[in-house]
Amino acid sequence: MDTQTYQAVVIGAGPGGYPCAIRLAQLGIKTLCIEKEYWGGVCLNVGCIPSKALITAGKKVKELGELDQMGIELTGSWSVDMAKLQAWKSKVVGRLTGGVQTLFKANGVDKMFGTARIVRAGLVEVETADGPVQVNAEHIVIATGSRPIEIPGFSFADDRVLDSTKALDLMEIPKRIVVIGGGYIGLELGQMLQKVGSEVTVVEMQDQVLPGFDPDVIRIVKRKLKKSGIKVHLEARAQGWEEGEDGAVVTVATKKGEQQITADKILVTVGRRPNSEGFADLGLEMERGHIVVDKQLKTNVAGIYAIGDVATGIMLAHKATHEGEICAEVIAGHRAYNDARTVPAVVFTDPEIATAGMQEHEAKAAGYEVKVGRFPWTANGRAITMNDTDGFVKTVLDASDDRVLGVTICGPHASDLISEAALAVEMDAEAKDIGLTIHPHPTMGEALMESAKAALGEAVHIVNR
Repeated sequence: MDTQTYQAVVIGAGPGGYPCAIRLAQLGIKTLCIEKEYWGGVCLNVGCIPSKALITAGKKVKELGELDQMGIELTGSWSVDMAKLQAWKSKVVGRLTGGVQTLFKANGVDKMFGTARIVRAGLVEVETADGPVQVNAEHIVIATGSRPIEIPGFSFADDRVLDSTKALDLMEIPKRIVVIGGGYIGLELGQMLQKVGSEVTVVEMQDQVLPGFDPDVIRIVKRKLKKSGIKVHLEARAQGWEEGEDGAVVTVATKKGEQQITADKILVTVGRRPNSEGFADLGLEMERGHIVVDKQLKTNVAGIYAIGDVATGIMLAHKATHEGEICAEVIAGHRAYNDARTVPAVVFTDPEIATAGMQEHEAKAAGYEVKVGRFPWTANGRAITMNDTDGFVKTVLDASDDRVLGVTICGPHASDLISEAALAVEMDAEAKDIGLTIHPHPTMGEALMESAKAALGEAVHIVNR
């Protein structure tokens, strides 16, 4: 058997693994990155990037229908060519995944395609197309990510049933689709499909869509869902489906009794589970399927680390990247720790949602007395000129010292604006730090400034409460 030796081996080339491998090489550590499926992982290939490409296309379609408000008239009809749209999406994905391999080469990271198994600390066995390879390494980083959860009665092997990966590869727009799960993935993809022509029904077990988000945000999203014609069944459970004369017939248990919903496709988006099964025999401490790590991303087994979705904590790509870079610093002998105060979250629904730090209800539940400033997009000049005024910016302060506990943004470009809020939370800023910072006009960013001032009763473009 071929045997190779490295200082560090990273298993997985997703948004946690590939930055970890690159940073290790930059720090002078001889590194091998092993990947069994996609360079760039789920995020770049069948997750974050392709979904946002398609969501952008859906948004463009929606904007076409609103152009007449600005006096722009379309003389002809429009249509969506899914083959061309998928080809464009694939081009976007290929550009980014190709970039990962270019960065590996530029930084001196070795790569291997195959399925890795950790035999014990210090030893990895890889099944490759050319046969098994043994790799010795003092440091092993597990970055194997996660996969969609499959629920009973809805097998992803069936053509009618989609996970997020299959949904992103549709070559035809389904006339009718049932989305099981009203969380962020279900609503993102459901709204995208509605915009390009699908009739969408959402089935959610809990009493609200987007569980855990600010109730003010949920109200706006629910209003948008209703306005667009998306039907939502709350406190409902999908029990199974069977083939009918006109498509799949989904049986749903609701408060009003059983209902049958006919659909061409069924999209299951009830969450993701970590890819941690292959490491059960190593003696790693586990928590609900996640590998437990400390602030240096170390597991309880010396020489083995875990980052990203497979490790404890929130399952987000940027969290994985941050952990990967910290892990590399630790392996290189630096005094590095994952001590972030916040991991910002973004939801690409319509309207977009983004949070950094605590939301209002979370701060109150944690025992804080709070001050809250809310600035609506209807009072922001740039939002008005864009004809996109649904939502608000909400800043939550600790009433005892006016420190920024968190910011919630609902509305246009929330995903781009939240980074300023994340910095404010990370640096333990006070509201005045944001309020006294001159923001250019006319921009969306002014709403963060006005929201911070509103929390202090000092806003000038809305009436202070």
